[in-house]
Amino acid sequence: MPELASYVGPFALGTFSFADTAPFPGLIVDGLVLDLSTLPAPLGAPTTRALLEDWDRALPILRRLAARPDQGTWLPLARLRVHPPVEPRQILQAGANYRTHVIELTLVHRAADDSRTEAEARTAAHAEVDRRAAEGEPYVFTGLPSSLTGPYDDLPLPDWTEQVDWELELCAVIARPAYRVAPEEALDHIGAYTIANDITARDAVFRADLGPIGVDWRRGKNLPGFTPLGPYLVPADHIGVPDDLRVTLRLNGEVKQDESTKDMLFDVARLVSYASQTTQLLPGDLLLTGSPAGNGIHWGRLLRDGDVMESTISGLGGQRTRCVAEQHRKDTP
Repeated sequence: MPELASYVGPFALGTFSFADTAPFPGLIVDGLVLDLSTLPAPLGAPTTRALLEDWDRALPILRRLAARPDQGTWLPLARLRVHPPVEPRQILQAGANYRTHVIELTLVHRAADDSRTEAEARTAAHAEVDRRAAEGEPYVFTGLPSSLTGPYDDLPLPDWTEQVDWELELCAVIARPAYRVAPEEALDHIGAYTIANDITARDAVFRADLGPIGVDWRRGKNLPGFTPLGPYLVPADHIGVPDDLRVTLRLNGEVKQDESTKDMLFDVARLVSYASQTTQLLPGDLLLTGSPAGNGIHWGRLLRDGDVMESTISGLGGQRTRCVAEQHRKDTP
């Protein structure tokens, strides 16, 4: 198992298996895992989502178990496969949510007849993102759970695209149902945080046949394996207010993304509140909060066979994802 940054706090949750067994929910303490599916209710649940559905009862018991790792049968984490830590019903994803990223995109896509200097255009872009943060609304779309994969699984690169890109993101995991909640209440509905890499086939997003209808996020973002998730669910109270977490992605050892969540236009509370105004958020649902500057398109360097991404967010551990070219297939999307 890759040696990456650890999680904050006395314990975390995850989904694990041996090579020949079904996945089970586990409590992680100091490199050891307790199989929670073997315990009495409310912890004797088949999945981490079931734990999140009874979070207010389960969390105090998890704390007590973590304080007594001499009780029960604990398994070495190094012997286990790490799966996505939760199976959500819904995935919601925020786009264009980091100031630096949005400003860079604005400058790159300036009209050819724009007569402003770069300094003037940059000043205007800063003013526009500040106006949007103060007066506008987040941009949120939906993803598919079938795109999820584990934090150390390989990423298959389809043979029909040459523009597979990375987008490392902080992911909030809902524990308490949320519908039309205010920003001041929103963080109370988050049970945990984890890491997501919102992989995108850039050349599948914009379709000439759609014209002004818009983008095709389903085709560009929801292929199998395109959302590495985890490794763990770190309880929200271990993180506190997630307003200054470091989001860092390295490609083959070279830093490509490195930004704080304080660069967000809309913080996590505003994103949860906004999404809940029209969608009922349920325990286990994921809300990806946007990706900072430094995507492959920015660097002019997209993912290739053999590339390795190492991704960390402070307090949440890390992912290691190797890119593997898919075998040629005659059928394409």
